[in-house]
Amino acid sequence: MANNLQSIKARFGIIGASRLLDSAIETAVRVAPTDLTVCIFGESGVGKEAFSKIIHGLSARKHNDFIAVNCGAIPEGTINSELFGHEKGSFTGASADRKGYFETVNGGTIFLDEIAEMPLDTQALLLRVLESGEFIRVGASKVQKTDVRVVAATNVDLQERVQKGKFREDLYYRLNTVPIRVPSLQERREDITLLFRKFAHDFAEKYRMQAVRLDERAELALENYRWPGNIRELKNVAEQLSVLSEDRLITAQHLQQNMPQLFNRHLPVPTGKPGSGSDYQERELLYKFLFDMKKDLNDLKNMFFELVQRNNLHMPDVSTLRTMPPALPVSGFQPDEHDTLSNTGYTERDFYQTRQPDNNSRPIIIDQQSRTGNYNQSEEEYAPLAMEEIEKDAIKRALSKYKGRRKEAAEELKISERTLYRKIKEYDL
Repeated sequence: MANNLQSIKARFGIIGASRLLDSAIETAVRVAPTDLTVCIFGESGVGKEAFSKIIHGLSARKHNDFIAVNCGAIPEGTINSELFGHEKGSFTGASADRKGYFETVNGGTIFLDEIAEMPLDTQALLLRVLESGEFIRVGASKVQKTDVRVVAATNVDLQERVQKGKFREDLYYRLNTVPIRVPSLQERREDITLLFRKFAHDFAEKYRMQAVRLDERAELALENYRWPGNIRELKNVAEQLSVLSEDRLITAQHLQQNMPQLFNRHLPVPTGKPGSGSDYQERELLYKFLFDMKKDLNDLKNMFFELVQRNNLHMPDVSTLRTMPPALPVSGFQPDEHDTLSNTGYTERDFYQTRQPDNNSRPIIIDQQSRTGNYNQSEEEYAPLAMEEIEKDAIKRALSKYKGRRKEAAEELKISERTLYRKIKEYDL
């Protein structure tokens, strides 16, 4: 199956080795030989159309027509005519008979993207096609038959649309015969570097130039970004860097100067009813925020080390520091195995700093590699904070930024005003 997946990825131009991606492809491969209706779920820009092409290309209909229709891009007054056709004189501007997509693609596959944007009356007509294969042209009375496989896709929660009365429940269950969920780029971070290299190579051939490359810290910056636009956004970033960058080696500093949005971070506080699982999601998001804080602290250490190196500051001998008492009284502190440099590749320690610890803190060690000047991230340490304190501090900052205006502060924190009011009372702010 692994070799088959690789051949399918190569055939349809899919890049990635994520387990979630492979699972979605396997589902598409299994359902392709059948005539079952498929609904593809996923955020905007994840490549849902590629999965519809996999389903069509591996089916018995592969030699017939395939057409992709964006339901959100067709005006509400003309979508029935586009899909099912119309008779001459059926409405103003109908100067001749016209065949719809379900008639012209008979025997093939129709990919209906953004199915949630389809008007309710069109949903009723689509349901009839799915149930019986029958449709009627706009302005006609004759029932026609068609044999078309429908693959739908959406980037919104259809169940929520059903509850709001904006999507037919019977159509939802008819479309959802086989659901396929395409993972977002945030869920397959291991594929970000692979995708960037592929895009950079493609643009290098297109514009006849050398392909751009990312250094280690630039790759880390891309992997830590949220990518709300998913693969489409990553492709745009690769094209911008390929065209606008003079240097072919892209560093984190270059990204910071030219694409600061890649370094934006916010503390998300999810909303939800008690017992809905939001507590678990909140813990997960706060842990992610702690890791982001850790990375920021490492960047600060690295910047300090570079300042020391560039200014040719004298660093005291480490053996002298080991025999001297600390500048500040440190009660009960004993170096442990984390304070050694074994297996790090460093040749000497040039700087050792201690500070007054509390119950949760430990000394911060900054090391210098004598030749390369690289900072070894295996020595990263930070003082953990309580998750409640992090959330409390984020709320304080937002309220201070907007001078106590809760509406703007709630929008900044990505929470509702009601949740913000509850948090203010909870933390006694």
